[in-house]
Parts: sequence; C-alpha cells; structure tokens
Amino acid sequence: EKNLTLFLYPDDSDDAGRLLRIYQQYLMVSAGAQLILEECLERGSNLHDLYDYAAIQINDTHPSMVIPELIRLLCEKEIEFEEAVEIVTKTCAYTNHTILAEALEKWPRHYLETVVPQLMPIIEKLDAKVRSKITDVSTAIIDSNNVIHMAHMDIHFTHSTNGVAALHTEILKNSELNHFYRLYPEKFNNKTNGITFRRWLLKCNPELTAFIESLIGPGFKKDASQLEKLAAFTEDEAVLKQLTAIKRDNKAALSDWLKHTQNVKVNPDSLFAIQSKRLHEYKRQQLNLLYLIHQYFEIKAGHMPQIPLTAVFGAKAAPAYTIAKDIIHALLVLSKVIAEDPEVSRWLQIVFIENYNVTAAEKMIPACDLSEQISLASKEASGTGNMKFMLNGALTLGTMDGANVEIADAVGEDNIYIFGQSSSQVIRRYGNGSYIAREWYEIDPNIRRAVDFLTGKEMLALGSTEHLGRLRNELIHKDWFQTLPDFNAYVVRKNQALADYAKSPLDWAKRALINISKAGFFSSDRTIAEYNQDIWHLG
Repeated sequence: EKNLTLFLYPDDSDDAGRLLRIYQQYLMVSAGAQLILEECLERGSNLHDLYDYAAIQINDTHPSMVIPELIRLLCEKEIEFEEAVEIVTKTCAYTNHTILAEALEKWPRHYLETVVPQLMPIIEKLDAKVRSKITDVSTAIIDSNNVIHMAHMDIHFTHSTNGVAALHTEILKNSELNHFYRLYPEKFNNKTNGITFRRWLLKCNPELTAFIESLIGPGFKKDASQLEKLAAFTEDEAVLKQLTAIKRDNKAALSDWLKHTQNVKVNPDSLFAIQSKRLHEYKRQQLNLLYLIHQYFEIKAGHMPQIPLTAVFGAKAAPAYTIAKDIIHALLVLSKVIAEDPEVSRWLQIVFIENYNVTAAEKMIPACDLSEQISLASKEASGTGNMKFMLNGALTLGTMDGANVEIADAVGEDNIYIFGQSSSQVIRRYGNGSYIAREWYEIDPNIRRAVDFLTGKEMLALGSTEHLGRLRNELIHKDWFQTLPDFNAYVVRKNQALADYAKSPLDWAKRALINISKAGFFSSDRTIAEYNQDIWHLG
C-alpha cells in the first residue's frame, strides 16, 4: 500500500521511488483532466471544441501524461483518435523551465507499462505519428533504447513551447531544443517569469510598502509598472535615508527572528549577503563556500574587509543528492570554524536557515543587502528569487544567467554586480570538453588553498572526513558546473560590493531605489497577461 500524497518529489534514487513519481504524476493529471472535461461539458462544450473552453499549460515534464490521458478520455467519449490528438494539441501548451535533465524526464518504457498500461498504446501511436513526418529520429518520443522522452511528446503535441527568460529561450532555440525549433519555429516563444509582488512586497515588507505609497500613491499595488515613479526620488537625500532606515529595521527583524528560532545572534549592521534557493551544484552554493574560505584566510592574514559580512543561506537538498548534502555539511562546519575563531568571527559569519520555507523567505528577503544569483551562465532558466530581492531593495551579485540578464538591462550596469563567464563561453567549454578542473586547481594558489581547506585540520576537527573529502574530490576532478573558472571574478566583484556598501550608504540606497523602481516588469501580472495574449486566448 502506497501513500501517493505523503511526499512531493520522493527520493528517486531507486526503481520504487521513480515508480512512485509516475504514480503521483498520473494521479494529478488524470484527476485534473477529468475535472476539466466535466467543467467544460457543464459550460456547454461538446468536447470537439474543448480548446475554446480550456487552456492547459504543461509546466516542465511532470504533468506530460495529461496529453495521452486527455486523448484517452476523449476517445472514451467516442471522439476519433486523430481528432482527439488535434483537440489536445490545440488545448495544451508547454513551458520548459530548465534545461537540466531532472526537468526533461525520460522514463524506461517498462515503467509506464507498469504504472499506466492504458496510456502506452496512445503513446505508441503518437510516436508513430511523429516518425511518419520526421527525418531526425532524435526527436522521436520513444527512442531506440525503449526510453520515452516526455518533453518530445510535449513539443510535438502542444501548440506552443516557451522558455521563461529571454536568454533561456534563445538557448532552447539555438542549442538545447534546436532540432525541435527547426521543426516548429512558430511554436517557440518567450515568457519571462514574474513574481507575485503583493506577497513579496505588500505582505512581507509592510514598512517599505507604506513608504512607497507615501511617495507615489497606492496605484502600484494593482499596477506594478507604477514603481517606475520612484525614479523621481533617486537624488532625494531624505528619501534615501528613510530607505536605509527601513532596510536596517528589516535586518533587525531578521536578527530577532534568528535569535528566537535558531538561537543565532547576528550583527544587523553587517552587510547581509543572502543566497536563497534550492541547493544544487548549478546554483553554485559551493562557489560562495570557497569565497568564504578565501575570506577566512584573508582575515587571518590581516587583510580586513571594509565591513563585516553575514552570509545567509536558505536551501534544501533533494534527499538523494549526495554532493548537495556535502555542500550543506561543509557550510555548517565552516560556520563553526569561523564562530570559534575570535579573530575571524568579528568580520565574518555564516548562517544556514533551518528548515527553509516561504515563511523564512518572507523574513530574509526584506533584510537582504546583496542578492547572490551566482548560477553557472546558461543553466538557470530564469530564477525568481532575483526578482524578489530587487523588489525589496537588494543589489544583485550575479552571472549573466537567466533573468539576471533582463535585470541588468533594466537597472543598468552601475546598479548590479555582474561577474563570470558568458553563456556562450560556458556552452563552448561543454562542447569542446576543454574544461579540466584539476588544471585550474593546480595553477591558482588561491583556488588550491580554498579547496584544500575543506579537508584541512580545522574542518576535519569538526566535520566528516567522508563528506568533506568527497566534496573536495568533486571540485578537483569534476566540477561539472565550472565553479573554479569563475572563482577569482566572484571574489573581486563581491569584495567590490562590500567596499561600495561601506564607502557610501546613500549611494547604495540610491542604487537600491533604482532596483525597486525597475522591478515592476517582473510582476507575474505581466507574465500572465503575456501567456493569455499569446497562448491561452482566454475571454
């Protein structure tokens, strides 16, 4: 007996976990599809015109089975297979949220034969339809190894395929899904993600909300583009001082919350640099880790930063993601090493949020000074944390990845800290296999010092040899997400941010206000309106 709803995204490191995922996915799409058909019938649809009554957006490949399930249900209603396929194609659209493998699901045929045998004849027919019109077999749904590619089914049998940031969509068209783009150029479009700014400003930062309203009126609460009116105040010293005071209040509130919930005391007058996102190597919490080790050595050598730094991490790792858990372990051990060193702890502190969730995020985001958006260029489809932080007056430290590109375009290069390789450089390195992590480790003494510290006596005295040794080995011998090539540029730009913050609080506040004023574009209101205008065509 299985509890299908006990865990979202269960451990998929074995067959049982992977099968459970498919059971969960089918439960959701079948229930949803049946409900949609019932509601449309009640509203007057004859199901031949389903696409006039419903629009179904497939977000990544987890709900992909809605395509064959809807076809099955329509056929049960005595609609011919070919027409059912046409109806479903006109009703459904597909969003690709990431190019990473976990969101481009591929299932062995026997998995689906076990869990959803009723769908396999339909998937086989869909594959046959595809093969009858293509010459590039790499776009088939069922490959020569009897693996079913869910994203392939989504692209063939929906009427729209979109990415979620301008850069991401271009990568899909020119690289990752180029073979499909050549087949269906008319299907591909971009819909840059947005955030629910009423939650991420009005609800979680009421003091800032009230201040903005006092400056530009209440219209921004319904129309986020009105935040642009704040640009009129970027030279107003009184406004900038009040903005700084509000940020200080939010940092004090986070400090109090951390003391109450985790018994951790932090300095609200330090710079709060926050990395708040899923723990994944491509998001590169390990790069932040190496920076913090580097700063530890610099402080020990007498090179003091211009202002104390509090590095806050909010993250969880998938249960079977060993290296991600090793990174968490290393950060926790390093936090103890620093805390026990009176020379370093005056200047540097690491805080890892326990059981990170939305409630914690609502405390962290208003308090952030520097937003860490340091994923490997080309790997983050969009990101939305970057938008939440800028809306609350944080400056971004990031790569030219995902929506960082559009944030940089909006705020200007003086109001964001960009570093690292471009997406084209990264893609080229993957393509020609030219990146060898060990070469970077051996040639750069600062990289070598930081990586070796993971298994140094200070860390091993407090941590696990297995976890720390495995992470060090991963960075030297693999480093699939190219941490080491971006290390020095990251150190330089982050230290520049620290220096700028310490040098001129009013200038920092001016740049923060510019970020807030440009955040309106990243409202989900705009995103949803674009989906409706270009894809859904609802009412």
